[in-house]
Amino acid sequence: MYYSTIYSSPIGIVTLACDEDHLVGLWMEGQKYFGATIPEAMSVNNNMPVFIAAKEWLNRYFSGKKPAVSELPLAPIGSEFRQRIWKILCDIPYGEIITYGDIAKIMAVKMNKDTMSSQAVGGAVGHNPISIIIPCHRVIGSNGSLTGYAGGIKAKMKLLELEGVDMSNLFVPKKGTAI
Repeated sequence: MYYSTIYSSPIGIVTLACDEDHLVGLWMEGQKYFGATIPEAMSVNNNMPVFIAAKEWLNRYFSGKKPAVSELPLAPIGSEFRQRIWKILCDIPYGEIITYGDIAKIMAVKMNKDTMSSQAVGGAVGHNPISIIIPCHRVIGSNGSLTGYAGGIKAKMKLLELEGVDMSNLFVPKKGTAI
């Protein structure tokens, strides 16, 4: 059984999803792939212990503190490849950014391959079902483009600014998949 609740954040309303014990989703209103990984209907339940912990984590995050991803019991639903990419995302330090290409290089090493497609990485990053907490907003294009955020470019910018990322060399693309 899956449960949901909402959280009012500085970037808008977010929906949280969990199974009995683990956070399995966090999506912003209107986010691409909203709820796509949840295999059945969710029941609203605001009192799940994992929701209480996640809301406390989010309160600390949005107040400028740096809560660790490891503080929450996460269980994102996805293929083994996507799981491995999401694990790499969890290791991106607060306030730092990484490119899709950098993640592709890391993943290629982990899979004993010479190369890995940045587009395959982008697909996995874009389908991250636990936004903000699994920090896909910290991934940018190799040229400094702020493209590729399923929650929208404005939310990505606000999250990066909140974390104190130097935005001076980053830019909003004229066209893209998540503008």
